[in-house]
Amino acid sequence: MTPETLIDKYYADNPQLRHILLRHSTDVANMADDVARRHPELHADTAFMREAAMLHDIGCYLTDAPGISCHGTEPYIRHGLLGGELLRREGMPRHARVAERHTGTGLTAATIAAQQLPLPAADFVPETIEEQIICYADKFFSKSHLDRVRTPEQVLRSLERFGPEGLERMRQWIALFGV
Repeated sequence: MTPETLIDKYYADNPQLRHILLRHSTDVANMADDVARRHPELHADTAFMREAAMLHDIGCYLTDAPGISCHGTEPYIRHGLLGGELLRREGMPRHARVAERHTGTGLTAATIAAQQLPLPAADFVPETIEEQIICYADKFFSKSHLDRVRTPEQVLRSLERFGPEGLERMRQWIALFGV
């Protein structure tokens, strides 16, 4: 099943959110492709990465975020976890890991506990190069402002709420991947 077919399966009844998701995910996928092209030494699996980038936010429709046409019942911070569960049911465990690990620059069990986030006390930090590149690229594109690309400074400001370790991870990715 292609990413677009899977998105259609879950988003057919919400064309506005489908549009937002496709636009955002395409921007993330294109930036991830660009990073991989500029850094062949990283040996990223570009075909998988493009699919996973298109599906990283598939769980959004289950959350309550009316500003981006999400009218579900779950807190938005759970969209990655919910997307991971959905992708596992679809037989896509590698894609599920990307969905689960892209919030902020990844969340540790310690951060989840300290901030009392409505997530399981587990580590959801990107590990593979593909997970890292997608998480990195995702931070430059907002679903509420589809026409904008954030600067690295804006990205860092947006990550402050996730704590210092997330900021440091992003700084390392900026140095590694470039903009």
